[in-house]
Amino acid sequence: MSALDDRRRRFTQYKEDVKKRGKPFYPYAMFHDTVMSLVVVCVIFLLAVVWRYGWFGDALGPLNGPKADPGTTSFVPRPDWYFYFLFYLLRIFKWPESVILATVGIPTILLIILLALPFVDLRTERRLGRRPVAVVAAVLVVISMGVLTYKGATAKEAIAAEVKAAVPSWAKKEGFAGNKEALAGANLFAVSACTNCHTYLGTGSSNLGAPDLSAEGAKGKGIQFQISHLKCPSCVNSGSPMPAFADLGQDNLKKLATFLEASKGGK
Repeated sequence: MSALDDRRRRFTQYKEDVKKRGKPFYPYAMFHDTVMSLVVVCVIFLLAVVWRYGWFGDALGPLNGPKADPGTTSFVPRPDWYFYFLFYLLRIFKWPESVILATVGIPTILLIILLALPFVDLRTERRLGRRPVAVVAAVLVVISMGVLTYKGATAKEAIAAEVKAAVPSWAKKEGFAGNKEALAGANLFAVSACTNCHTYLGTGSSNLGAPDLSAEGAKGKGIQFQISHLKCPSCVNSGSPMPAFADLGQDNLKKLATFLEASKGGK
């Protein structure tokens, strides 16, 4: 008997069993799923209304938090908890050689396998003891997601105090210890989360592909160029993904520009 004939036989048997002992999936089960989905949506809508009008105070959280400060020098961006696993994958696969595996490759491959599984596995056997491959795969997925989520939740960023502690050694190696404005710019660079994207004399991260700035001053771009670039990176370099730092103010931008121009690559 061919696989197609076997499937037809089992479908016929299913129809006979439904007539004798039960109800078909359509429309009964589908109707129940639709009603339950509607109930869930109504509950979410009700909670949104309660939250919007504050009928229970701040039990569901405040409607409006503090206003965003574009000029902050202490904010460290973090993803929502359900993206922690992907967040940690980006720490494992470094830019630029393998980051595509973490962002596109692995999630896409796993999704394709998940979508293809019902069309590949046509067996009627559903007892866990008779399906060792499926059970092991499911357990490994759960463990992997759990471990990556935990590691992502507990991963520590290079906090400002740690980066700022490196400023004196920067000044000594780069030779701007006597330049007060360059020192102020270096401290601003340390606390403005610049090292989340850039590296400087071995400090920071290059996962996002941003260039090392240890020898930025050796390029001879000039302080005015640096200020203009910090104000609007995409205006100076078309298509630049770097965010604008105009909200830091002209004085702070000049300090940062002086620091960058004083960075000649170290001794």
